[in-house]
Amino acid sequence: MGDKANAHPGAAGRATAADHPASVRNVVLVGHSGSGKTTLVEALALTAGAVNRAGRVEDGGTVSDYDEIEHRQQRSVQLSLVPLDWDGYKINVLDTPGYADFVGELRAGLRAADAALFVVSASDGVDGSTRMVWEECAAVGMPRAIVVTHLESARADFDEMTRICAQAFGADDPDAVLPLYLPLHGPPGPDGHAPVTGLIGLLSQRLFDYSSGERKESEPGPEELPLIETARNRLIEGIISESEDETLMDRYLGGEEIDFGTLVQDLERAVARGVFHPVLAAAPAAPGARQGLGTVELLELVTGGFPTPLEREAPVVTTPDGRARQVNACDPHGPLVAEVVKTASDPYVGRVSMVRVFSGTLRPDETVHVSGHGLADRGHEDHDVDERIGALSAPFGKQQRSLTHAIAGDLACVAKLSRAETGDTLSAKDDPLLMKPWEMPDPLLPLAIQAHSKADEDKLSQGLSRLVAEDPTMRLEQNQSTHQVVLWCLGEAHADVALERLRSRYGVQVDVVPHKVSLRETFAARSAGRGRHVKQSGGHGQYAICEIEVEPLPGGSGIEFVDKVIGGAVPRQFIPSVEKGVRAQAARGVAAGYPLIDVRITLRDGKAHSVDSSDAAFQTAGALALREAAADAKIHLLEPVAEVTVLVGDEYVGAVMSDLSGRRGRVVGTEQSAGSRTLVRAEVPEIEIGRYAVDLRSLSHGTARFDRAYARHEPMPPQLTDRIREQAQGNP
Repeated sequence: MGDKANAHPGAAGRATAADHPASVRNVVLVGHSGSGKTTLVEALALTAGAVNRAGRVEDGGTVSDYDEIEHRQQRSVQLSLVPLDWDGYKINVLDTPGYADFVGELRAGLRAADAALFVVSASDGVDGSTRMVWEECAAVGMPRAIVVTHLESARADFDEMTRICAQAFGADDPDAVLPLYLPLHGPPGPDGHAPVTGLIGLLSQRLFDYSSGERKESEPGPEELPLIETARNRLIEGIISESEDETLMDRYLGGEEIDFGTLVQDLERAVARGVFHPVLAAAPAAPGARQGLGTVELLELVTGGFPTPLEREAPVVTTPDGRARQVNACDPHGPLVAEVVKTASDPYVGRVSMVRVFSGTLRPDETVHVSGHGLADRGHEDHDVDERIGALSAPFGKQQRSLTHAIAGDLACVAKLSRAETGDTLSAKDDPLLMKPWEMPDPLLPLAIQAHSKADEDKLSQGLSRLVAEDPTMRLEQNQSTHQVVLWCLGEAHADVALERLRSRYGVQVDVVPHKVSLRETFAARSAGRGRHVKQSGGHGQYAICEIEVEPLPGGSGIEFVDKVIGGAVPRQFIPSVEKGVRAQAARGVAAGYPLIDVRITLRDGKAHSVDSSDAAFQTAGALALREAAADAKIHLLEPVAEVTVLVGDEYVGAVMSDLSGRRGRVVGTEQSAGSRTLVRAEVPEIEIGRYAVDLRSLSHGTARFDRAYARHEPMPPQLTDRIREQAQGNP
């Protein structure tokens, strides 16, 4: 690890194809927006030799190019991949967005990686959403380490930040979250702040000085050793307590000096098993410097302590028709199983897919089978197609470096997969397979849109289909009740990015319109109506009279039509015509233009003419009869009610319950959940929770999440009913 006596200098930075899974490390960076993830990636790239001191990428780009594209990615907030070479290892660094709206990109990064680096700002601390991601990683046993950034801040305190991290991330075992190094401070400046100029290794008791812009190792002075004694002893005890060697603790407590190599090996094993989480410090390189503070230590932690892809369990794989299939974990010679973890569109090369290979070896220009299932509810069609892939590449900023192959355990970008979408499986065309998809968050913020012009209308459908193909956390709905096109998003920033992508990438301008919920109408009491459609205008006339009775039914009954005509007052052949007419009128509504439901319509009587009666005439009469019945009755407007479940920290339960009550919600129960959280169950009118995804995030400081499901339609309060009727009358 970085605490070893001799650190390897930065190797050549050009990414190459890995030849064995053991030489690959896949690590995802996690942290809130502004924590310094992208700056850390740049510092690691500089130390690894991917960019030189002048800040130029070896194949022609510049650091500013990289920074520019990363800035756009953080604004449009996408997962990005930066492959680095270090000490004979290929490190695939996945930089995830810090905005909560783009948790789908974060989940994709977690799926593609084998370990996580949690980036925490020394000046901002740990936010609630980062804690939630930590718990997700803990649930699946993903190895994790913590990197403290922004140490240059005047109010940065590494010791205090380490304590906060232990409290936030080590609830079960605070001694499993401990620093490997302590920062060394230079002379105080005019403002009294002493900058961090180096690190001291707690295990090796070696000093690593970065003040010259390049890492220099030396023996610590006698005045520095006492400063680390307590932290060193605690670190050794923490490592030993997680050791697989049960005799080690007894030997240590007996006064035996544990060998440095043994401690490092046990530390690496504990980190790889996900039971010990070291804390490190990092800072970007100064202008003209070759290495950022702590970057060598961090790269050696990744290569020495994080697991190889060989240590990851084999994915759950089936055939496309659902038959179980056993695949060995990370076998480059096994059947091809790769997954699209991200899809993007490039203006020059078209669709580009970021792929994690779990088994087999992927090569350019071969034909693969693309399987995609299980996202039909989000606008993604199930498909099983063969496609010829284009070039394989490893990205860095705006550059795409060609790869000859991608073995099991590696990540690569694939060009020209025109049908593959995020979450799809790539496999051999003669042996199609399907991976179980990862859990994706449900988009709960509706965005109703319409084409800005006729030209936009012609391009809208294709633009939307491409948009949702790239982002499985977005759901496309063509609402048949409200006749609206609705994009369901994760939050306002997610919605803004979707609109911008439609405009800039697909040339489609849309207007955002108020989102409508699916209101319904029903009769409050029994009523009767008579429909008379009699016209004589020369030639064939029109003659149809029918009398109906309407009565309300329990919720969920729909519309029943009953024929109780006696004596043939309405000829048999015209009774279906009456039913067709009343059902058509029911679909159009009888009060405010919303569909009528939960009523029984009984045809009691009527009259016909031997010549002038017709199917069309009785359809019209049936519709008129229903409208007359509605004119003499009280009509309820029904609104959809959702079952809402909110998982929230105990400190915010009162605020959440009060907010739900203010939305006309009924709290139906609460139950205690793990991690000092409470699950609140409520029934809330859907018209009141259109923006609940945004409001709940603000209310709980990003720590709560909720689910919703349609429950039933219920009568609206009279004041709301009157207002909606007035609006309907003003906008016929």
